[in-house]
Amino acid sequence: MRSETTAADTQQVHDARSADGSPETLRRVAVASFIGTAIEFYDFYIYGTAAALVLNQAFFPTLDPVNATLASFSTYAVAFAARPIGSVIFGHFGDRVGRKSVLVASLLLMGLSTALVGLLPGYGTLGVWAPLLLILLRFLQGIGLGGEWGGAALLAVEHAPRKKRGLYAAFPQLGPSVGFFAATGVFWLLSSVLSDDAFRGWGWRVPFLLSFLLVGVGLFVRLRISETPVFAKAMAAREASKAPALDVLRRHPRELLLGAGGMVVAYGLFYTATTYCLAYATGTLDVPRTTMLGLSLVACLFLAAGTWLAATRSDGDGRRKLVLAGAGLSVVWGFVLFPLLDTGQPVLIALALGGALFCMGVVYGPMGAYLPELFGTNVRYSGASLAYNLGGVLGGAVSPLVATRLQAAFGSSSVGWYVSAMAVVSLVCVLALPETRERELT
Repeated sequence: MRSETTAADTQQVHDARSADGSPETLRRVAVASFIGTAIEFYDFYIYGTAAALVLNQAFFPTLDPVNATLASFSTYAVAFAARPIGSVIFGHFGDRVGRKSVLVASLLLMGLSTALVGLLPGYGTLGVWAPLLLILLRFLQGIGLGGEWGGAALLAVEHAPRKKRGLYAAFPQLGPSVGFFAATGVFWLLSSVLSDDAFRGWGWRVPFLLSFLLVGVGLFVRLRISETPVFAKAMAAREASKAPALDVLRRHPRELLLGAGGMVVAYGLFYTATTYCLAYATGTLDVPRTTMLGLSLVACLFLAAGTWLAATRSDGDGRRKLVLAGAGLSVVWGFVLFPLLDTGQPVLIALALGGALFCMGVVYGPMGAYLPELFGTNVRYSGASLAYNLGGVLGGAVSPLVATRLQAAFGSSSVGWYVSAMAVVSLVCVLALPETRERELT
């Protein structure tokens, strides 16, 4: 243990004293964590929407429709494979250097790689290099988002009083709802005002280019916050882990794997009900693109409601109880989702998507506090991020791919069975985890 005091140590002590848990500090943290995740998930979701609507034709025009869609979804899945890598990289520095600086870096990487997709020429200009560069940018997106969620959740949880951690963690958990609403809204607006040729020719690039502006907004907000007091205290006591990811694997493998399993249904429901159902309804059921995008906007409201309700209730009822309730509802909704969708009736489609995203929100909302509470301060960034993003690989990356194959081979009802199976996996995993709401963050 060193005896000298460095400038970094002095700054850590200052951060610990300045982040005093005052209402002003907590409001600033809530806003920063919310805006950051909203921007980063906007970046992530516009790719999913574009993959369902246009990327197959822009970057894979030589393939037949089914294989072009699968290729488009495969580039989409690349980011999920990259997200655990991002968790390791950003988690390492987040657990050793600090939450704030790492969140700024993840925002920059995510935002710039997203904006560059909007500038990338298509297959007609670059040939095979176009999809290869698209895959590279999507991979960088995944790296950036892999470091985002854990840091944003910890920013809220480690500043919040113990009895209000669920409440403050609700703000970064609302980021995906708002990000998806914004992404879908931009595509809906462009689809409404542009001709189909204009939309497919250049209009789809506009949502990606907007990321240049959003990155500036996010940086302005995040640079104004202080380091979390819990982390600052740990650093002042020289409690940093030398290899956080390895420590998670050695000391917390159970929490890591079960936490990832608990996230599977949240990812599976979301990407089935949004990305896959958008492609399925517009391509197979011939529902107009603007109609489906409008119905997706309505469904976003159900996601936000489920997320806020469950996250805030988890301070009183417990994280585990509400996640189990959401997983149980998801088992049932898997059997309802596609019979409602296949009617082709807008009201029933809205009910199908809204119900699925509400179930997802009930699982997802408490996870903002639940996953961080499973790990100690010196490995919390790495542990929570890895669990969150490994769940994404299992539930999010493969869901559109599996759903496309299942529907083609066995019909749409098989996709609903697949959703219910993912819900059962999450239910079993969370049953094996403890309740954490009374834990002190040490």
